[in-house]
Amino acid sequence: MCGRYASFREAQELADAFDVEEIAEEAAAVHPSFNVAPTDRVRVVLERSDGHVRQMHSARWGLVPAFADDPSIGVRMINARIETVAEKSAFAKSLRARRCILPADGYYEWRKEPDGSKTPHFIHRADAAPLAFAGLYAFWRDPSKDDSDPARWLLSTTILTQPARSQLAGIHDREPVVLRGDAVAPWLDPSVTAPEEALAAIGAERPQLQFHRVGPRVGNVRVDTPDLIEPVD
Repeated sequence: MCGRYASFREAQELADAFDVEEIAEEAAAVHPSFNVAPTDRVRVVLERSDGHVRQMHSARWGLVPAFADDPSIGVRMINARIETVAEKSAFAKSLRARRCILPADGYYEWRKEPDGSKTPHFIHRADAAPLAFAGLYAFWRDPSKDDSDPARWLLSTTILTQPARSQLAGIHDREPVVLRGDAVAPWLDPSVTAPEEALAAIGAERPQLQFHRVGPRVGNVRVDTPDLIEPVD
């Protein structure tokens, strides 16, 4: 799974990296973080069907489907398994029409040791470029808010995961789906609406990732400092 990641580059740098044409005000206001946790506000890049303009928005991490009674369900939906995403009612509509990427600088995963303890690792691209997590987004209408209230709509997101590749399987059995640069546009293309075509757009190749062990402080969501990603002996 992917339950914690780092995204500390500024909005404009990410916009340049992913050919974003419009940065929403709330996306620009998202604070860089070395310890992004579920329910945090995160940046997402998407293309709307009206004009195919690539935009950056802010979304809550943990997808809240339109049929949800309240947003608390999103805590259980920070990830969507690529093997079953087309079959799950919470994700199927988003797979057809609401795909996005979540820019990141790397993510954390915990390796279970023989003694039962867990060792955190920071996983990132070997070339230091930003990651593009394949994601989905959804809009949820808050019934407690008036129609004239702009806050009545909650934009939320989830990260697709897949079985871990060989070099990462020693840390965890799952990994986020990280797109290559040439897969971003096909994945975001709003004219692609068939689930099988959307998943095919991801492609089979992934960017080369590398990892190193980091300190245990990353396990505390209240800690958000640059040293969290530094290697430890």
